[in-house]
Amino acid sequence: MSLDKFDLAILRVLQRDARASLNEVSAEVGLSNSPCWTRIKRMEAAGVIAGYTVQVNAEAVGYPDQLIVQLTLDAHTDDALHAFGQQLAAIPEVLEAYLVSGDYDYVLRIAVRGTRDYERLLRERLYKIPGIRHSKSSFVLRTMKQGALPL
Repeated sequence: MSLDKFDLAILRVLQRDARASLNEVSAEVGLSNSPCWTRIKRMEAAGVIAGYTVQVNAEAVGYPDQLIVQLTLDAHTDDALHAFGQQLAAIPEVLEAYLVSGDYDYVLRIAVRGTRDYERLLRERLYKIPGIRHSKSSFVLRTMKQGALPL
């Protein structure tokens, strides 16, 4: 799908505030409501807008700690990667999982209630997944930047 300056402007507004009203989005990008709505719906249908979410303060809901976990697997077949991905998807504390290049196969972002909760997660969930050869964990001390796409 080809995006023009108005589409990109709409996406910038919605990345900043997905709850912005149609009137607010239209006014900010310089379009009337009807063409703005049509563009939003077109981008939703094309998958450019994949969904709308809310940012939840993890600490406020009992998950004050986050970790970055790097994992290496024993096998790298399509079946092994697929099975591993399915098992990761079943662990709610795993917020993000990336198959990456480099020294490790996966990088995970995990939310936990503390070090004991992380130890429990390792023993009861993560290390029960077959095929993990090596892992390295780092606690996130501070989030320096969470950003949107540079549109």
